[in-house]
Amino acid sequence: MVKITPNPPRAEDLSTYTTLDTKKLREAADRALNIHLSPTPPKPDTQDGQVFTVVPGLNTESVLTTLSETLASADALVSDLGFELEGSRRHVALGIQQLIELARLLANRALDDIELADSTQ
Repeated sequence: MVKITPNPPRAEDLSTYTTLDTKKLREAADRALNIHLSPTPPKPDTQDGQVFTVVPGLNTESVLTTLSETLASADALVSDLGFELEGSRRHVALGIQQLIELARLLANRALDDIELADSTQ
């Protein structure tokens, strides 16, 4: 009978690599377990306990655009709330809405100034 597949290659002698150093194996296993089972939390970049931060290196136009969109969302939320309230609570909500609108106008003005400065260069 003819054999279709060739004989497998002979394996080299691996006995020089199979000596086990149990102390090194145990240390490696402990390191692996420590990494996966009890990772150390990353240290915050700030010392004051700040939770949120803006990505460093973000250009001013992107920051102002995001600010303007966030203020528009807050304006819509407070506006809806203000029209559901009555009395002094309504006045407080509409006062907050006016402050938000003022901040949004200032952010949009800063964006316009940036665009104007970019177009003159």
